[in-house]
Amino acid sequence: QLQASGGGLVQAGGSLRLSCGASGRTLSSYVMGWFRQAPGKEREFVAVINWSGSSTSYTESVKGRFTASRDNVMNTVYLQMNSLKPEDTAVYYCAADRVYPLYGDNWSPDYWGQGTLVTVSS
Repeated sequence: QLQASGGGLVQAGGSLRLSCGASGRTLSSYVMGWFRQAPGKEREFVAVINWSGSSTSYTESVKGRFTASRDNVMNTVYLQMNSLKPEDTAVYYCAADRVYPLYGDNWSPDYWGQGTLVTVSS
């Protein structure tokens, strides 16, 4: 069971750090991803991080602002979000898969967690 946390209300330009933990699952065995779904929009890929944390990939709109990381000892994955914009407002989900995706936009991970709401005010 994956669980994302750390969402909240922040002003534009601010920062938040999301966390994703798991019960009954060792996250080091999985590629981990972050997705988001804004009101009235389809869910979209945000970031992916490989098993060790040595490789990451991001959707273009968050490059240079968001950073995915992981602590396999703590069994937790993070998404550091800086310079937040109102258009980043969404429910953010973490997800897990055994395989690193070739393209994040086409990726459909096997396991999904409950989301956490991020609201960025202008």
